[in-house]
Amino acid sequence: MVTSRVRRRFRGTGRLSGLTSAALAALLLAACSSHDKASELTAPRNHLLSEDRSATGGDDQLSGGVNAYLWRGALDTLSFMPIASADAVGGFILTDWYTPPADHDERFKITAYILDRRLRSDALRLTVFRQVREGNEWVDMPPAANTASDITTKVLTRARQLRAENGDRDN
Repeated sequence: MVTSRVRRRFRGTGRLSGLTSAALAALLLAACSSHDKASELTAPRNHLLSEDRSATGGDDQLSGGVNAYLWRGALDTLSFMPIASADAVGGFILTDWYTPPADHDERFKITAYILDRRLRSDALRLTVFRQVREGNEWVDMPPAANTASDITTKVLTRARQLRAENGDRDN
């Protein structure tokens, strides 16, 4: 169909050879067939949800090489804070600043990195940032020494609970 249109359009011009019109027709056909692929590539997808395995019971690995139980455990544990950024493939979660309801002159931010495919305590690195308001400015202050380890323990406990709910399966 495309070939006949091309031939009709350029018939009588004498400028296109048979080889040129055949090449043009092939190019037009290729462009038409790639249209469907282009629309598939531009369709929006939620990568975070596509990697979330909790609905199916989970398994021990996401496509990026991080432990799915640790990933879900970290999300569940940090869900009381606003999440600024989360990457299931890269294995990191960054929260936004959180101000506890009891103290409006103090705020916290957490970064969590899942570093391994195995459910182990050294596969999780968690850093807590703390700021205190002095006048109208926020000043960086160190958090209590046990804050990061306490939150890490909660993440690991939740990850182990998720794994137990999945029948202690790693895959």
